[in-house]
Amino acid sequence: MLSRLAHFDEARLHRLQQFVKWVVYTLLIINWLFYIAEDSNRAMHTLEPGDSIVKWLREFSTSIDTSAWFILLFMYELETYILEDKSWTGWVAKTVHGLRIVCFLMIAHTVVAYVASANELAPTVLVDGASGPCDVADQDISWVYNLEYTDITSANCASISGPTELYKVGDDPVVSSFDGLELERNLAAVDVIEVITWLLIILAIEIVVRLQERNVTSGSLITLAGRSKILFYLVLFGLSAYWGLLGHWLYVWDTFLWIAGFAAIEMNIQEWRDEIREETGAKPQPAPAQGT
Repeated sequence: MLSRLAHFDEARLHRLQQFVKWVVYTLLIINWLFYIAEDSNRAMHTLEPGDSIVKWLREFSTSIDTSAWFILLFMYELETYILEDKSWTGWVAKTVHGLRIVCFLMIAHTVVAYVASANELAPTVLVDGASGPCDVADQDISWVYNLEYTDITSANCASISGPTELYKVGDDPVVSSFDGLELERNLAAVDVIEVITWLLIILAIEIVVRLQERNVTSGSLITLAGRSKILFYLVLFGLSAYWGLLGHWLYVWDTFLWIAGFAAIEMNIQEWRDEIREETGAKPQPAPAQGT
């Protein structure tokens, strides 16, 4: 009787975990649509006729990056939960691994785009002959502060925070105060740190997945990967706290959702690990020595 109850509770818990997982995935898709809208709004202020495709791709780097993460998340969901081990052969494995490589390349593009954007913000260049926003009104120039863009017109220039000096923000037709330029630099640096941290998390997950494909469920590499992920997730929580202080609650929400999404993958990996241990006699399999 007790064993049947335990089995019932375990099954109910599993269904609950799956329900929460797919709710998280759905919320991530909704967030992705918000990011597309945000990139489109920013592009209206930063892109000009005749800009190269490279600059267009850079302005939509967040949307591209999020698309890659969705595909990557789905590929891990396939490998760690949906597909049975016996199906994980031949063209199926090659297709999933190939798509993951494509995703890594898309995310690498995001790293390059974020670094390029951060480098563009490095120079401190005054706008000649301008002592305030009204001096550049109606010239297709935008004001930015804390990632909020406003077209500078004669109707609204007086309402914009009145700096005595204006500074160019990168190569775009955008200006800000010195404090605003510094804030844009800090936020650009945070973007670079965040995407690199996520790449390190994925590297750790990839190591564990590849080892478990070989029926390896313990060892120094798996231990190191697990401990490293804890550190990387703490970095992400720190970055989300910074965004929260600046009022970017969408970014905070997004970070927590993505952490929850990959926590679902971690649960899949743990269930898969338990199955491997049962099939191989319950004893964890140590990682093979290097070079074997």
